[in-house]
Amino acid sequence: MGKMRVARPTRSLAPVVRFYREGLGFELRGGFEDHAGFDGVMLGCPGLPYHLEFTVERGHEAPRAPSKEHLFVFYVPQRDEWKARVKRMVQAGFEPVRSHNPYWDVNGMTFEDPDGYRVVLYQGEWTR
Repeated sequence: MGKMRVARPTRSLAPVVRFYREGLGFELRGGFEDHAGFDGVMLGCPGLPYHLEFTVERGHEAPRAPSKEHLFVFYVPQRDEWKARVKRMVQAGFEPVRSHNPYWDVNGMTFEDPDGYRVVLYQGEWTR
């Protein structure tokens, strides 16, 4: 497989973009306005084979996350890098939340975006 885009609607584009850009360090990769009634932004990190797309459909309000288990999990193998990423989130104004699944709290830190979707920064290797 090649690259992957994960796309989802958002209730408010600017706060979600701020969470992923300022908190997680994603970069703006592109965007569009009024494309068949949709506005959107793509965010990613150089060299990684995925990016995130957030869209707003004009005249519609996207629902909040259906549960606290709707997660993006980012595995950060180096402890110093993990600490820096957590610090960046907190300095951007995003406080950690207790994970619904306690497994993620053992070696990770969970943050909730403005739509209620959660991001886990997991300190460890992807092993499977």
